[in-house]
Amino acid sequence: MRVLITMVAVLAGVLPAGAATAAPAPTPTPSPSAPAAGAAPLTWGVAPSSRKGPDGRAAFDYKLDPGAELTDYAGISNYSGRPITVDVYASDAFTTPSGGFDLLPAAQKPTDVGTWVALEPRYRRLVIPSKSRVDVPFQVTVPRNATPGDHAGGIVASIAEPGTDAGGNRVRVDRRVGARIYLRVTGELAPAFTVERLDAGYDGTVNPFAGGTVGTTYRVRNTGNVRLTGTPRVEVAGPFGLGRRGVDAAALPEILPGGEQTVTTTVRGVPPLFRLGVDLHLTPVPVNASAPVSDITSQASVWAWPWPQAVLLLALAAAVWLVLHRRRARARALAAAREQGRAEAAATAPEADLGLSEANTTQPRGT
Repeated sequence: MRVLITMVAVLAGVLPAGAATAAPAPTPTPSPSAPAAGAAPLTWGVAPSSRKGPDGRAAFDYKLDPGAELTDYAGISNYSGRPITVDVYASDAFTTPSGGFDLLPAAQKPTDVGTWVALEPRYRRLVIPSKSRVDVPFQVTVPRNATPGDHAGGIVASIAEPGTDAGGNRVRVDRRVGARIYLRVTGELAPAFTVERLDAGYDGTVNPFAGGTVGTTYRVRNTGNVRLTGTPRVEVAGPFGLGRRGVDAAALPEILPGGEQTVTTTVRGVPPLFRLGVDLHLTPVPVNASAPVSDITSQASVWAWPWPQAVLLLALAAAVWLVLHRRRARARALAAAREQGRAEAAATAPEADLGLSEANTTQPRGT
């Protein structure tokens, strides 16, 4: 018996404007939402618009006071050669583990800016003829108790299609495209990053003349109320700052308030100086905001044992000992030979003196 499964394919970065070909996010198995043989793929897009049509904005970007209201338009275009039926709704955004911008699944109810957007019932499901566009009005109402700072979401146009997965099960594929909403509520802005779980490890090398690598992994969380980015810097040094090395990591993607990003940074050429200190420095950079920021630092330490260098020192010590040992052995042998020569010379000296005396006593006397 086949089971009906609902699958949601979300465009990883919600399209800000222009034409968009809705496609499922990459999966290990072939996409079950591929069009049937001979059928042209469905292509549609969502972009900020007006009563007169798209106005060139990349996203819905607002700065509003608590309690403020406004009316805006989302242009939903059908670029396909046949009519499409789309569900239109608003939702909250979040930062994905890979640093992307995404919206909550359709089954998950929004709790933030997605609830501030109201669509008339007649616009929540649309049949759009081929090669045409519908400009959908919507109302934004900021609650009077809305917290200051950035609130992110999006206007989504979704098409649900039947399909089958790799196992032959019937599935329902939700293909979505949308336009981003960035709404900043006036009030005090407080940009802040927090670094959590700074872990470090040392990977040495067999080459005693080359340094190893220090790999670091850390989690950066946006604990403030504005969108943030920044460039982490990691520095590694031994005792008393010896052998200091540092590297600037890749710039962080834009992280929404409450979002987080796990970062891996590698510092190369680090000498193994036993206990290494690891320092992480990060300055938050607010997006489209001028607000005071505080640099943050985080520290860790890691052991770096100089095993190749120790082996090299032992080998050098053994070589020096061997050279000195051979020199001393040669010196002892030379000294022994000299002593033996002196002894032999001393032993033959009395015999020579005795022979000379005898020769003197037997010499005939002259007349």
